[in-house]
Order: sequence, then C-alpha cells, then structure tokens
Amino acid sequence: MKASTPTLLALRHLGDLADVRPRIVVDTREQTPLVFTRLQAIRGTLRSGDYSFTGGEESFAIERKSIPDLVSCCAGSNRERFEHELHRLRGYRFKRLVIVGNHSDVEKGVYRSNVKPRAVLASLSAWEVRYDCPVVWTPTPEAAALQVESWAWWFAREIVQDANALLRGSSGPDGQ
Repeated sequence: MKASTPTLLALRHLGDLADVRPRIVVDTREQTPLVFTRLQAIRGTLRSGDYSFTGGEESFAIERKSIPDLVSCCAGSNRERFEHELHRLRGYRFKRLVIVGNHSDVEKGVYRSNVKPRAVLASLSAWEVRYDCPVVWTPTPEAAALQVESWAWWFAREIVQDANALLRGSSGPDGQ
C-alpha cells in the first residue's frame, strides 16, 4: 500500500489550471491605473511595483511610469525613493519598468523640467544595469496594458508548466 501526502494529492490537479487566466493585481496606490481588456483586474496592496497577478505577487512586478513621473524620479528625494523601489524589485523573478511614452520625447526634452534629457536617459541605463530591471517603452496606456497582460499570462503559464514538470518528475513507478 502506497502512502501519499495531502500536498501531492493537491498537486495532481495542477493540470486543471491550464485554462485558468491570471487576474491582474493593481496596486491601491496607482492613481490612474491602466485599463485591462483581456484579463480581469482587481485592486490590492503590492509590496513592490504597480502591477502583478494573483499568486505571483512575490515573483512578478511591473513598475509603470509616465514621462513626467520618470523625469521627476531622476532628481532630488524622488530619485532616492525610486531607487529604493528598484532595489526591492531585484528580488523578483520577473520585473519590468514600463514607460508610457516615446523615447524620442525624452531625447528632445518634451517635458516640463530642468532635468536634461541626457541625464534622464543615463539614469535609465544605469538603473537597468544596476537593478537588473529591463526598461520597456510603450507609446500609449492601452499598449502598456496589453503588454502587462501578455507578460502576466505567459509568466503564469510558465509557473503551471514548471509545477507540472515537477509533478511528472515526482511520479512513482506506477505514475502516482
């Protein structure tokens, strides 16, 4: 007679998750959240980032900035606060800094600030390397929302596939 643990019995049903769609978690501090059209979104408090998905809050985080927000994060006390945020993201398996706007607008200084475009772009490059956080430019909030949904879906799918591979690897000789 083979003994099985409750954990393994629960794991046998991971295949049921294959058709489940992740729910986006929008941080409660987001003042103008992205509008998601393909995945359901709920409000919640995230330790880091502005967007995650249920069950992935500790491994998946997206920080979103508009160009004016980004520029303000390049100077003074905002810079220190933002770098703390990026530092916290280092522990996430998947993290991105999504900028809503065009790279060329920053290059041309199309924003209200005395911060030089070169300083903004240099800060982005340094942060990307220092905090291992890729920067992704999206032209509109709608494009940003679609990108976040895509990342959440694919990341959640990988978690299910990894868990199923673990299950297959832990199967005994009779497949149980």
